[in-house]
Amino acid sequence: MAEPEELQTDRITQRLRAWDAQSVAEVLEFRGERTLVVPRSHLLRVAAFLKGEQDLGFDFLSDVTGVDRFPVEPRFELNYHLVSLLNRNVLRLRVRAHGNDPVVPTVTTIWCTANWHEREIFDLFGMRFEGHPNLSRILMPDDWEGYPLRKDYPVEGPR
Repeated sequence: MAEPEELQTDRITQRLRAWDAQSVAEVLEFRGERTLVVPRSHLLRVAAFLKGEQDLGFDFLSDVTGVDRFPVEPRFELNYHLVSLLNRNVLRLRVRAHGNDPVVPTVTTIWCTANWHEREIFDLFGMRFEGHPNLSRILMPDDWEGYPLRKDYPVEGPR
């Protein structure tokens, strides 16, 4: 019989904290789903660990979403939706970035699917991904000014 998802996620959290006590800053629960808040400075190490450890095997990044919490700081959040196909586990990582420094490391070296997700977030929110191989607009025209999914973007568009 398979382990309930809550126990699997708890085991993953414990495993991460045993590996590096600073790797998980906060654990959030909402509607039976668990999110691990990871400090921005630990993102690459945590991502590599989750993918590389065979018993964890988070080999698929299904999505990355950006959130603008303006006027709250830290203003931006990134949610990484991970899947272990072999173990049938799902996990969400959250990383926060301040509005005056919306930069996080790219995870394209760990999951190549991050490439277009990160470009979309850059294009619509203006968050930068340090080390990204081609951080350029993907949806908006190259000459577009601003970032249309930011909460302080003018509703009527650029003038």
